[in-house]
Amino acid sequence: MLDEFWANASTSYKVLVFSAMGLIAVGLILSIVGNTSGNQGLAMASLPVIGVGLLLHVGGLVVRGQKIRKGYKK
Repeated sequence: MLDEFWANASTSYKVLVFSAMGLIAVGLILSIVGNTSGNQGLAMASLPVIGVGLLLHVGGLVVRGQKIRKGYKK
């Protein structure tokens, strides 16, 4: 079922998912670099980046749930 959904998913959903993963990864890298170098400003700046990535991830879950729900109604 997962393969079918991804193959038939819209481009906007795929962009949303990859954007979320990218922002979370960038935020984690910034956090690691900031904490290992002692740069507290960089470490704190990484938190909103991770937060936006998580919000996009939740948005992707909502989009996916709506599409699956529409599929059941047909």
